[in-house]
Amino acid sequence: MPTAAPSRDGPEPAAIHARQRWMSVLAKAPAEAVERAWRDLRPPPGYDLLRPAETGLAMIQARMGGSGRPFHLGEMTMTRCAVRLADGTTGFSHIAGRDRRKAELAAAFDALLQRPADQARLLADVIAPMERALLARKQATADKVAATKVEFFTLARGD
Repeated sequence: MPTAAPSRDGPEPAAIHARQRWMSVLAKAPAEAVERAWRDLRPPPGYDLLRPAETGLAMIQARMGGSGRPFHLGEMTMTRCAVRLADGTTGFSHIAGRDRRKAELAAAFDALLQRPADQARLLADVIAPMERALLARKQATADKVAATKVEFFTLARGD
């Protein structure tokens, strides 16, 4: 997925969408998959921590009925991290939960994926397989739920 060059007003919408996609995949992927993908990089690049992984809470908002007024549903644990590669590219991550290592690696992958020289290879070798695995897991869950679906119907009485 090519990255558009930033305009005077900031990155192009296509570049923003691409980054949102890979960050979503990295955030949702199991920690083991992210760790394995990092180990498979030859050699894994070095990076400096700009903001070490730290865990905190985020307030979650919801809407009643999907269109009503927002209300505070509750809080969830989040971990964030920021890294900088040797060439100055900065990567960020925010993930659900307390996995500091996953947050650090997701930020490192974010930085690598922003570099045009690495982007196509990493999208094909790292992000696409993770995305396929996430979709397969989602489909397996949907199939399991569908197997328990109960169909209610009414019989017309023959009065």
